[in-house]
Amino acid sequence: MSSNTKITNSTDSTTVADLLERLLDKGVVISGDIRIRLVEVELLTLEIRLLICSVDKAVEMGLDWWSGNPAFDSRARAALPNADLDLEQRLQRLEAQLNPLL
Repeated sequence: MSSNTKITNSTDSTTVADLLERLLDKGVVISGDIRIRLVEVELLTLEIRLLICSVDKAVEMGLDWWSGNPAFDSRARAALPNADLDLEQRLQRLEAQLNPLL
């Protein structure tokens, strides 16, 4: 008796790591809208967009909101003391101009 059934090995399937790598490399967008209406009057609209991708892919798409943000970028954080000093000097100049008027 011979059997012609093919045995599949676990190596033929996609692993979670492969799936995650493919997902982060290509990216995926999940979107949805929720609308609440009462007698044809729209009370609330929620537009939800979720983007899942790698940091490299996000930068490639121009979604690098973390660069320049002091909470995430050490170079932006280093520039903050200078910005505070500039604001302090500007405030002193404005106060000096207002004192004679008061």
